[in-house]
Amino acid sequence: MTYTYRTRGTCSQQIEVELDGGVVKHVKFYGGCNGNTQGVAKLVEGRRAEDVIETLSGIRCGLRPTSCPDQLAHALQEALAAQQAEK
Repeated sequence: MTYTYRTRGTCSQQIEVELDGGVVKHVKFYGGCNGNTQGVAKLVEGRRAEDVIETLSGIRCGLRPTSCPDQLAHALQEALAAQQAEK
């Protein structure tokens, strides 16, 4: 399942996540700091979405109340909810 999430409060504008069951298969950020977002995406692929959410939730970027990793956690929460709704 592929899910598209519109970010809020970050330089990136959108995140696409692909889940296979509860496992993150692929992540693509649109916008943001290219090297950092690619690194975050590679680090989370193959991990359980719930573990990624726990790890990345609440990370801030400078004075902003959120960050690209935190927004990825939000995206994964919504993707898991959408996946459950499909069942």
